[in-house]
Amino acid sequence: MNVSEAIARLKRGGVELPVEVVALAESSPRALFFNNSSEILAESTGGEESLYYEVKYDIPGLGEVKEVTLHRVSNGLSANYTEPYMRRRDPETMLIGDSLPSDKRRFSDAYGYEFSRLRDETFNWLRQQEIGIFLCFAGNYPIGAGGVVITPLNASFFAFGLSLLQKIVAVDELPEGFEVESVVYVAPPFRHTHFNGLQVVVHNRLERLHEMFAYNLYPGPSAKKGFYSVLLTKGEAEGWLTTHCSTVQVVSPYDNITTFMHEGASGGGKSEMIQNLVREPNGQILIGQNSVTGERRVISIPLFCSFYPATDDMALCHPSYQQNNGKLTVADAENAWFIRVDGVTGYGDDPFLEKITINPGVPLLFLNLDTRPDGTALIWNHTEDSPGKRCPNPRVVLPRNIVPGVISKPVTVDVRNFGVRMPPCTAGHPSYGIAGLFHILPPALAWLWRLVSPRGYANPSITGGGDLESEGAGSYWPFATGRKVRHANLLLEQIVMTPRVRYTLTPNQHIGAWKVGFKPQLLMREYLTRRGNAKLRHDQLRPARCPLLGYELNYLTIEGSPIPTRFLKVYRQAEVGEAGYDAGAVILRDFFRRELAGFLEPDLLPLGRKIIQACLDDSTVEEYARILPMEYQYSFLTIDEVEERAGERLNS
Repeated sequence: MNVSEAIARLKRGGVELPVEVVALAESSPRALFFNNSSEILAESTGGEESLYYEVKYDIPGLGEVKEVTLHRVSNGLSANYTEPYMRRRDPETMLIGDSLPSDKRRFSDAYGYEFSRLRDETFNWLRQQEIGIFLCFAGNYPIGAGGVVITPLNASFFAFGLSLLQKIVAVDELPEGFEVESVVYVAPPFRHTHFNGLQVVVHNRLERLHEMFAYNLYPGPSAKKGFYSVLLTKGEAEGWLTTHCSTVQVVSPYDNITTFMHEGASGGGKSEMIQNLVREPNGQILIGQNSVTGERRVISIPLFCSFYPATDDMALCHPSYQQNNGKLTVADAENAWFIRVDGVTGYGDDPFLEKITINPGVPLLFLNLDTRPDGTALIWNHTEDSPGKRCPNPRVVLPRNIVPGVISKPVTVDVRNFGVRMPPCTAGHPSYGIAGLFHILPPALAWLWRLVSPRGYANPSITGGGDLESEGAGSYWPFATGRKVRHANLLLEQIVMTPRVRYTLTPNQHIGAWKVGFKPQLLMREYLTRRGNAKLRHDQLRPARCPLLGYELNYLTIEGSPIPTRFLKVYRQAEVGEAGYDAGAVILRDFFRRELAGFLEPDLLPLGRKIIQACLDDSTVEEYARILPMEYQYSFLTIDEVEERAGERLNS
């Protein structure tokens, strides 16, 4: 659509674009206003007839730099970044360009000059480019934030992905009350001219507008997580959260229905929670394989639960959704899901994803897959970072409306699980990989796990080689722009106000010396759904040897198949023993102490201070349970009432 016509229609509809966007549209040598994803896709390769395209820029001092190669394929568009660094999100991407309250690194501190100067340079560069513009909405209308996107036309593949992730809004189909509350400007060459090749996204929070300046073409920090930042900033001001989680409603073979929310840092198993358990060729389920002896352990489950996904990565917890029934109600904050497919290494590994991505019905965006022009993108053909080394972060952007069984309304959560990537642990090489198949957490401990949010072992989603690092405050801290203690308080208030929710913890990748992938969370999903509302037997639980792990299981049987004790109590593994386990517990304890110290700010809620102090004092599981009881009390208390009762219990 002609830009002038689009701007005029928007004005007639009562929608004002930022003056900077209008100025860019009027000064650009060519500007297109897109109304749907198909229009953007047609522009992505320089024309619908072109099957191959290179996104490249002339960089002073470097010459022509090719950022991305594009293939038009039968099932959509395939993009491959030329640099392995650009195939994953850099966790240090965010900078703050304004002077509003924030615990994040400011642009002026990092680079020694005010962001306003670079902002002007960015606009000057964009004025000389052919650009594409479109409206979008982040969230779940009407909860969320309207936005406008400005990209160079030769980077329309990026705009195509963004238009799938954040619902594109046509000028002629504006929902009632639509407002532009956010804007993203994309200027890829600045990665080289200003940031030494690094991924950088600058957030500039104005009075009524959240500006994002994306200086790279990987969609993770901007097209996806950048708009997550917009939602978090809005929620921080208004007093509600957008949690970093997948949500799935599960139905057992006996018609029990349980809704799980699975939270965790990047790479923590969110997308995997809404995927199928995969059987071995003989129909059994592989629990894991011993990394020392090579032993494999399998069980038999004749029938799986059926499941219906509701969210993949971000869930709105808006007050208007809450039913005041002691549980948490959430809705999806995304229009499409950014699914990592590193676990699909061959045909048949995930029949559901293979089928829906080979014949999707609508064009998809694939990242980091080895494809050919006019071929078909296959999610197990991963690009290699180097000869023989697969890229750990192949992705597909999957619109949620083509996912079979997807739930498009708010759902009420029964179980909040937290997933942690854990390394192998042995007596000779102890680590924090000491969690059993799953643990039951008192609410106070559940809050602490969300505050520290371990990024964990061999994370495929991000750059960097750190082993045990924190993503903090609910696992979404890398995307938040404000103050960490504010999010800690909001998380605690949410837990207090939803006393009927149960909390669990699952490891992935390893249980002690056993390599298990994401089986623990999927087996927990099968087991707890079968139990429905029935409580675990009193003799089934005991305080874990490491109090930070809450309660461990004495035994677990799924459909008549007992889970060996070595998967429930890691210190029972011959390769680990009590000494190896205890050494790992020290690593975990020291990590918690180090990360929690940063939350002891004056405006931390008194109840939160009590819980953190309990951790610093090496409290027992029972002491955590006394601060915030696990059992539903059939009353709904305010945060002040809970703090008062917690003090009475601790002093009794």
